[in-house]
Amino acid sequence: MPDSARPPAFALPEPFAGWFGARGWSARPHQLALAEASLAGESALLIAPTGGGKTLAGFLGSLIELSRMERNKNSGIPALHTLYISPLKALATDVQRNLMGPVNEMGLDIRIETRTGDTPSHVRQRQRRTPPDVLLTTPEQLALFIASDHAKEFFADLKCVIVDEIHAMAASKRGDLLSLGLATLAHWAPQCRFLGLSATVRDPQGLADWLDVRGGGRGVRILTAAGGVSAEVDILISRERIPWSGHSGRFAVGEVYEAIKKATMTLVFVNTRSQAELMFQELWNVNDDGLPIALHHGSLAREQREKVEVAMAAGRLKAVVCTSTLDLGIDWGEVDLVVQMGAPKGAARLIQRIGRANHRMDEASRAMLVPTNRFEVLECRAAEAAVEAGEIDGEGLRTGALDVLAQHVMGRACGDGFDLAELHDEIVRAGPYRALDWEAFERIVDFVATGGYALKTYDRYHRIVRRPDGRWVARTAQDAQAHRMNVGAIVESPMLSVRMASFVGKAGEGEQRSVRAGYKLGEMEEYFLSQLTPGDTFLFGGEVLRLVGIDGLDALVVKAAGERPAIPSYNGGKFPLTTFLAERVRQMIHDPAQWEALPGPVREWFEIQRLRSEIPPPDHLLVETFPRGDRHYLVTYPFEGRLAHQTLGMLLTRRLERMGAKPTGFVASEYAMAVWGMEDLSQVDMDALFHPDMLGDDLESWLDESALMKRTFAQCAQISGLIHRNLPGKEKNSRQVSFSTDLIYDVLRSHEADHILLQAARQDAATGLLDVRRLGEMLVRIEGKIDHIRLDRISPFAVPVMLEIGKEPVMGASVQDAILSEAESDLVRDAMRVD
Repeated sequence: MPDSARPPAFALPEPFAGWFGARGWSARPHQLALAEASLAGESALLIAPTGGGKTLAGFLGSLIELSRMERNKNSGIPALHTLYISPLKALATDVQRNLMGPVNEMGLDIRIETRTGDTPSHVRQRQRRTPPDVLLTTPEQLALFIASDHAKEFFADLKCVIVDEIHAMAASKRGDLLSLGLATLAHWAPQCRFLGLSATVRDPQGLADWLDVRGGGRGVRILTAAGGVSAEVDILISRERIPWSGHSGRFAVGEVYEAIKKATMTLVFVNTRSQAELMFQELWNVNDDGLPIALHHGSLAREQREKVEVAMAAGRLKAVVCTSTLDLGIDWGEVDLVVQMGAPKGAARLIQRIGRANHRMDEASRAMLVPTNRFEVLECRAAEAAVEAGEIDGEGLRTGALDVLAQHVMGRACGDGFDLAELHDEIVRAGPYRALDWEAFERIVDFVATGGYALKTYDRYHRIVRRPDGRWVARTAQDAQAHRMNVGAIVESPMLSVRMASFVGKAGEGEQRSVRAGYKLGEMEEYFLSQLTPGDTFLFGGEVLRLVGIDGLDALVVKAAGERPAIPSYNGGKFPLTTFLAERVRQMIHDPAQWEALPGPVREWFEIQRLRSEIPPPDHLLVETFPRGDRHYLVTYPFEGRLAHQTLGMLLTRRLERMGAKPTGFVASEYAMAVWGMEDLSQVDMDALFHPDMLGDDLESWLDESALMKRTFAQCAQISGLIHRNLPGKEKNSRQVSFSTDLIYDVLRSHEADHILLQAARQDAATGLLDVRRLGEMLVRIEGKIDHIRLDRISPFAVPVMLEIGKEPVMGASVQDAILSEAESDLVRDAMRVD
């Protein structure tokens, strides 16, 4: 049962009480409660708002226990006591810095170290020989540990595991892999306790169940911190015209810059890396005061990111433009304002980002939301209202992914091997896999051992073997090495290193100088760079660069200051609109009383929509049909996010084709979806068109030939270890990976349609690239509640999605804005006429 963190009978021992007292502090009740639970050997989940001292609370019990053990250190072999797991490498480094201060000031002989992908190999080897008392690491490093020799002995004396920002990982494939790793640790170290640290979440019990890997009915105690101050959230209603479409926010840069000048330090959050590059460039263009403004996102070189993080911690920056790389609990101290460019796509994400300001529980965090188009005004209002009401969205516990399970099975074989029955008992301790039956488990083990029925004749897919003693182990050392080089549940878009080009020698007449790769600036998606030709310019790391050429896995560039760049259309960092916020937006649109809080131009937009078409009830689906030019359009507004809308568009065009309506294309946005064709679409039976049965045969036949399904399968193949991107001495490019996975996909579809990896891909399709589950829930909800309005011209609501038609993914920002402006003037004139 949830337990409010009232002051426990427990009191801090010395020197901890003295350390707090010397600073005029006292430990918070929830910190004492978690320390007490930890020292009692209990597993516990602490739910506390940002700035509540969660991280210190998690470590208090371990530090107290380690301080008592100091006198016995010389009598035994060094052993790892506490393992701290963070979703971010930067967070592990930040925690080490913040922990070492108190430890040194109290004179404690406690060794605290980090282990991430950036840790040098000689340090890793030393950590294996003589473990620190506390090791700070990431889920991927834990998976690597488990796949190494003698891992069981290394973790045998483990007393405590702390999972930080648990809410950010649990409902993902990364969380699946971590939960399996925790179950392994619980098996190897039965005395170990598990502590979870989480921001405020919708379902604390679900997180506690996820963390409960010990079994035996011991459970996880839930502690909830009392107090906390409500955040101050403002929405910037720009003096400039709010665009109908687009996400750049360029129109509001001047006002954002004024806010930065007034604050001590500002984090400017954007939702994609391309928006980060663009916003950073635009802020520099208006930075007449020469303010120190930096850029931080995941594609920049590690050295560049660390330089920004150090400058932030030292208070030397005025603002940082960033993506989700700075979402989580790093304490930047001087930050007193968070600016969210564009809608946050979820209330929980907004609360997380707001918490970067002040990072103190008893002071209100201050945030400013900047909607970049008219529909985003509604989304920002909905998010603001949710924060004020203390309502939070979030995904519930998921069923564990089968490709992740296959990776874990391989990892367990790479270490000391496993017994089949013991491993099944261990796996079902992990929350996402509690319902895993023996048959599915055996199929996964068979897949790792042979590739499955259709692939078992190919030797390369035989990765584990059964020894005479019954234990399963990696077939060869090379198989184990290949697994370790490809650990993880995040399949990044194929990347190229962006390196400065250096020219060697002098070019004679008609000759070219040779080019060599210089220092690394970072990494960019291969698909973007492949669209450029040598001489093209683009924006990266806040600078304009010119592409010299692509050499293997390196993109060679030179600086091109002062030139107009193309804008990289990164995949990284895009978020879908949450179901929770979508419902709030639908309610707001339907309720005229809530329109009063909206800007004048948005209220006018609603009024004319109601006059010319309809404002639908929140549980209805509005479908509009109208002619424009030589085309006929069908536009609908489900508010279910771009992924679900793209799948809907694919299925509707197939169904319209069968009905003889001759559709020629569709476009999807976060809020709406438009289909067009040469025939009149107003006579279509909308109830039949949107019937939920489209998720039956229509979906299956489309999935069979869908490129998106092949992409989903390719990701599953890489995560499961069937295909390796990284191999000793070489790395496959995206074309090689795609060629391999496409061939396998076609073989399995033809010869083993129920192959376990095809099942994994279909499971992913339900919530991943295709978002089939959310689409299915929407179709059931609106069945028999479709409002079809036949119009003679475009409606106000249709303007934003119609502006999406024909957009190019790569072009100069000013060119794109000019095209949108020209298109807007034409569409808006027709849509907003009331005659």
